[in-house]
Amino acid sequence: MSALWTSQDAKRATSGRLTADWSATGVSIDTRSLQPGDLFVALTDMRDGHEFVAQALEKGAAAALVSRVPENVPSDAPLLIVGDVLDGLQRLAQAARARMTGQVIAVTGSVGKTSTKDMLRAALSPQGKTHAAERSFNNHWGVPLTLARMPADTDFAVVELGMNHAGEIGPLSRLTRPHVAMVTTVAEVHMAAFKSVREIAKAKAEIFEGLEPGGSAVINRDIPTYAILTRAAKRAGAHQLRYGYAGRPEFDLRRIRATSDGSAVTYRKDGKKFHFKLSAPGAHLAQNALGVVAAVEAAGGDIAQACLELANWSPPDGRGSRIIIDLGQPDVDGSIVLIDESYNANPASMKAALDGLALSQPTDGIGRVAKGRRIAIIGDMLELGPQERAKHIELATLDAMAHLDRVHTVGPLMEAIRSALPDHKRGRHYADSAQLAADVAHLLDAGDVVMVKASLGTALGKVVDAIKAMGHIRDTNDNPTQTGT
Repeated sequence: MSALWTSQDAKRATSGRLTADWSATGVSIDTRSLQPGDLFVALTDMRDGHEFVAQALEKGAAAALVSRVPENVPSDAPLLIVGDVLDGLQRLAQAARARMTGQVIAVTGSVGKTSTKDMLRAALSPQGKTHAAERSFNNHWGVPLTLARMPADTDFAVVELGMNHAGEIGPLSRLTRPHVAMVTTVAEVHMAAFKSVREIAKAKAEIFEGLEPGGSAVINRDIPTYAILTRAAKRAGAHQLRYGYAGRPEFDLRRIRATSDGSAVTYRKDGKKFHFKLSAPGAHLAQNALGVVAAVEAAGGDIAQACLELANWSPPDGRGSRIIIDLGQPDVDGSIVLIDESYNANPASMKAALDGLALSQPTDGIGRVAKGRRIAIIGDMLELGPQERAKHIELATLDAMAHLDRVHTVGPLMEAIRSALPDHKRGRHYADSAQLAADVAHLLDAGDVVMVKASLGTALGKVVDAIKAMGHIRDTNDNPTQTGT
């Protein structure tokens, strides 16, 4: 494997001091996932990364980026010593971005930025060497880590930018220097730090601050705060590509139709009608997929090839993955369908997930309950500020609720929704995820489709694991007995 960083290149980038020559093939901040040949970056978070330098070297790290020589590390160990480790990582990121001559796409949004990043990677990978973080590395250390890991010969890089407060995306955008900047949506997220959704829109619009000259802004035209975004893009001198239903966007969304295995999208561009399929259910994913098509075009990619790849893309665990679980013998005991949305939640993403569940088709006549059911297991949505209780109660008024059979709830905030639900839809309430996980096998039956969603802090991953343990996860190459429509 060729070197990602030589010691001399890293020294020039960081203005650091070397204790030895070395060559690294990767960059790591975690000894648990570190690979031999990685440069270990001793960041300080909940614990000081310098405590793990010796362990990293023992596991085969090529060197360590540090601000001092740790007590348990010999002075002749391969180290790059800098004044501040995070600043050193950011300098590596700047150097990596400077030496890369391909196209960089930055993605942000209150909902859907990680799945959109993953769709972009899938769409572009056959068209050139594509780099993107495997996980949701979108903060003050995740973005520079993603860039520092980027090979010099990358053709397409996709970088996710996130925030908790205003003023965070701007510096990340200036570090990333994207050729294409995309905003998926603006919604009520992190409301404890913002007074209004308009403030969130202004913070998301910071993504255009680092846009390269002549760069493109890809914006969801259906966002209520669209005007804020388009004005910011105009100030940045961006060429704008809009997508959605409203107005007259360049990528004019005409229809999203649910299919047996995902969605079929129809849009118009330059007076012509186009179609593509997405092998994942949900109108929110389909709309973001159209944004992906727009971003691919803006980056100089082939949109026909991109659409072919989107037909094979599926969301990762916790972000809408659809799992079929056979309860014993598939043809005898039946199956359930699990929609795993357990990674995170806010009012907008919860609505999208419930809409997707409402479109799913249960299977009748194969379980103890004669009719297959659409079952929602939903937990607390966090960081919503003073209106958090009202935002939970509002879920009961969503149109999707009319198509659900039972709603089970978890956590003190989500308990508020129960009184707003009709008696026949009101399921059980649990104080925490552990209690529900222990009881979940009694809540489901063959033929059911169950969707699990909450903020990450509610820990509904335990419930997902318990549902998976009810049977055998079917090989996705098999023909499913149940699918969404």
